[in-house]
Amino acid sequence: QYYYKVPSELADRLVIALDPMLATGNSSVAAVDLLKKSGANNIRFMCLLAAPEGIARMKEAHPDVPIVTAAVDERLNEHGYIVPGLGDAGDRMFGTK
Repeated sequence: QYYYKVPSELADRLVIALDPMLATGNSSVAAVDLLKKSGANNIRFMCLLAAPEGIARMKEAHPDVPIVTAAVDERLNEHGYIVPGLGDAGDRMFGTK
């Protein structure tokens, strides 16, 4: 993990985990795992765009965490990118490509 800092007493707080896209679900599952290990028990996951595979992975790993998304796209391609998707959200946000 690169950087992780959360307030104390997460059990008393609503925690909203944000990610621009929910593709495979691996990153979101890992993030929610960390939040739960830190004591969070009232978690919501929010994203702009999701793939059915990522939603299924999150529901399998964390059925107690509601997922809020603006849109659900068709599927993942062979590289794990959302199709039709919007490209790499990180590249778009930070202008790296």
